[in-house]
Amino acid sequence: MIMFVIFGATGKVGKATITRLRAEGSPVRAVLRNPAKAAPLAALGCEIAMAEVGDADAMAVAMRDATAVQLICPIEPRTADASRHMLQSIERMAEAIDAARPPRVLAISDYGAHLTIDPGITSLFRAMEERFRQCSTRMVFLRSAEHMENWARYLKIAGETGIMPSMHLPLSRPFPTVSAADIGDMAANLLLVDEDHGPLPRIIHGEGPREYTALEIAAALGRLLTRSVVARELPRADWLATLMRAGLSHNYADLIVRLGDVHNRGLIGAEAGVGEIRRGSTELSTALEPFRPDVRQSVP
Repeated sequence: MIMFVIFGATGKVGKATITRLRAEGSPVRAVLRNPAKAAPLAALGCEIAMAEVGDADAMAVAMRDATAVQLICPIEPRTADASRHMLQSIERMAEAIDAARPPRVLAISDYGAHLTIDPGITSLFRAMEERFRQCSTRMVFLRSAEHMENWARYLKIAGETGIMPSMHLPLSRPFPTVSAADIGDMAANLLLVDEDHGPLPRIIHGEGPREYTALEIAAALGRLLTRSVVARELPRADWLATLMRAGLSHNYADLIVRLGDVHNRGLIGAEAGVGEIRRGSTELSTALEPFRPDVRQSVP
């Protein structure tokens, strides 16, 4: 019997994968941490399983009889030692894979996971890929560019001040970004088509239809808010404190700062000559539309 097991089922990527799989009529077991969020997924026809990412035994049970498993490692931005927490989660996931031995695993990874220098938080996705390579199952790494939806976090300050602070420097430099929904749809495509790629992991890079600059992103926020919004360089010296004021732990904020430094050197992108690049169709304005203030206020 075919059964696709999707962890992170209530996240943007997981929900998009599940929606596509169910539209194709494929059986899905949605794995949740919070039973209160089960109803919408059950309404889609999903089988529901409960498992904490830190519980390897429960994860292995959820993977039982899977045709393929989709994994995404949760990141806890407010945890004091976010990097250690994520590395522990990676180890528990690997233990669950080794115990359940599903035929295929698709892991959502990150642009820059191939870098051997320290790219901050992306180094943790490199650690994930290295650990999962040791598992006895066919592995697919879907490396995602920065999610377009992340820019919605600037709507409040942009609406109040007309300014969108940016760590992407210079403001005119284009960089890859992608809708989380497109990543979920790409993942579903990869799960539905079981291609024999041999013992080595298959690597797919996922990004949007084109690259954007911080200047273009500010303009998109302005259109959403129906007011003028300009991008403003956030001074490097202010990065850490600004991120911590936003609620991130010192450790997690430091990981983001280091990623920003590497990003601004133009090093975060698809790994040259490895795997393939798949492009989503969602433009930035479309990805941000659900976050428009009047849309959010109208949702019960």
